[in-house]
Amino acid sequence: MIVAVVPAYEEAARVGAVVAGAKARLPVLVVDDGSTDDTAAIAEAAGATVLRQRPNHGKGAALRAGFRWALEQGVDGVVTLDADGQHDPAEIPEFLAARDRTGADLIVGRRDFSRMPPIRQLSNRLGGLAFSWAVGRQIPDNQSGYRLVSRRLMEAMLASAESGFEFEVEMITTAIRAGWAIEWVPIRTIYAGEPSHIEPWRHFTSFVRMVRKARATVRRASG
Repeated sequence: MIVAVVPAYEEAARVGAVVAGAKARLPVLVVDDGSTDDTAAIAEAAGATVLRQRPNHGKGAALRAGFRWALEQGVDGVVTLDADGQHDPAEIPEFLAARDRTGADLIVGRRDFSRMPPIRQLSNRLGGLAFSWAVGRQIPDNQSGYRLVSRRLMEAMLASAESGFEFEVEMITTAIRAGWAIEWVPIRTIYAGEPSHIEPWRHFTSFVRMVRKARATVRRASG
């Protein structure tokens, strides 16, 4: 069984449509990460199971809580997608087909950077070059949150101490270190002026830390 896991923070305006779209294809768990709006109630009304996390702990912590719940349900894997509408639930079958075709433990939705706002396009391109250098292989998109994650990779990620977006970056490093296959599927790149929860300077410094951590991890694994 595969379930959709949707981390959500202050997404009352968008989470209902995301849940409805995903639920047409998979059972849905929404992890409400300390929202003060109606995110949880709207997600439940749309048909999701809701796990409430108080206070706000960050996307990585929300995903880890979702993984723990999914593992307790005995699932084979999860599809993660964001609650802000930037991921099209209609593309879930593409991830399932890639899993059936390749058996990969991690399948990442590859975005078209040229369709992003200029500052995001630049940060993703430069970040991709840095991370690819760190792990010694081409990583087309290291921060896309639209993913299919296998059971054993979820189990491995429970040991992570990362609570923010860094959790998703570390997921790639964990799969590489274990020698597990990673695949990419092209996805729509959707931006509609929605507010970002990312703080640019903290995001930059945290990403630099993750690049250095990934470099050290891969070197230890190959040594």
